[in-house]
Amino acid sequence: MTRPHAGPSPEEIKEKHDLEEALEEGLEETFPGSDPVNVTQPAPSREDGHVKRTR
Repeated sequence: MTRPHAGPSPEEIKEKHDLEEALEEGLEETFPGSDPVNVTQPAPSREDGHVKRTR
């Protein structure tokens, strides 16, 4: 028996809110700009071997 979907958890709501805030801040910081806002980092390339990235 399956249960009906109860909706997002408080953690999911906070994570989405934080992401929306980060996107909005990035948009405000780069206005006016021609490139869209990107919150994620691209995958490291071969030339990035000397750069240490943290998560």
